[in-house]
Amino acid sequence: MTQPVSPPRDSRTDKVPQAQPPAWRGLMARADVRTLSLLGVLAALILVGGITKPDEFLDTRNLQLVLTQASVVGVVTVGMTFVIISGGIDLSVGAIVALASVWATTVATQEYGFAGILFTALIVGVGCGLVNGVLIAYGAMVPFIATLAMLASARGLALQITDGKTQIVTVPSVLDLGERDAYILGIPPLVLVFAVVTVIGWLVLNRTTFGRRTVAVGGNPEAARLAGIDVRRQRLYLYLLSGLCCGIAAFLLIVLSGSGQNTNGNLYELDAIAAAIIGGTLLTGGRGTITGSVLGVLIFFTITNIFALNNLQSDVQQIAKGAIIVAAVLVQRRTASTT
Repeated sequence: MTQPVSPPRDSRTDKVPQAQPPAWRGLMARADVRTLSLLGVLAALILVGGITKPDEFLDTRNLQLVLTQASVVGVVTVGMTFVIISGGIDLSVGAIVALASVWATTVATQEYGFAGILFTALIVGVGCGLVNGVLIAYGAMVPFIATLAMLASARGLALQITDGKTQIVTVPSVLDLGERDAYILGIPPLVLVFAVVTVIGWLVLNRTTFGRRTVAVGGNPEAARLAGIDVRRQRLYLYLLSGLCCGIAAFLLIVLSGSGQNTNGNLYELDAIAAAIIGGTLLTGGRGTITGSVLGVLIFFTITNIFALNNLQSDVQQIAKGAIIVAAVLVQRRTASTT
């Protein structure tokens, strides 16, 4: 009759060693803490706005305005989050938004109506993302250099198309989306698009193989390659995704402003990167959340709105944003050193 095998014992303590909790539980716990912290910061800002300018800040139209303005940058930030998680960077998103918006609002494009404007904005964004992806993934160019070149080229082409002039949209079906009559249950259509992009981005990052591959490539590209992941193809797809988000943002900006300008998307790249960092995305890659990035966008635009309502200068706003970015990076470094 066989005797039951007793569990291994620790010779120093003569106790049965306890099983260690899975590593993913610790990551989820830290992610929850970051999310709750960001929600706390956003709640505190809303409280400050409600105290300093209660009538203006808490007005429904003002809150709708904040969400609408955040939606454009927010869509760009979703794409940027994927790129940064993979260990890359995209400095050209603002210029791509500008190029897509002016190309989609030329007289020739507007002749095709709503579908023509939307299709052009999307295809220009994806095309620019394709160029970035090919240069970085298959041309072995550093993402900083490749996207910086795209930034300069896209801005120059946008200026050439417009000749420095504003292109007015004359398609009623596009302009109507920005009117209050188009709101659904009091929510602007642009905000709904942002919400849909956010949900899809979250699902792709957290519930698909594509998301797991993105994190793997950002964490350790060589280990990802040895695990059978086509790192170059994954990076190409990520810059295509970023370009697609820029195309969507360009269309939203066209609806919001009713025009296309070569100055559109100015500093969007900085806002998107900053929002992702504040949301907990590591610049070195391998970690990040869509939820955190979206909260980062909302925090930025809430601060901007509060400052504007209190008649504070734009330079003060930029200083405050810079301080927030520095604080977020320092927190990231401290968190990384303790894990």
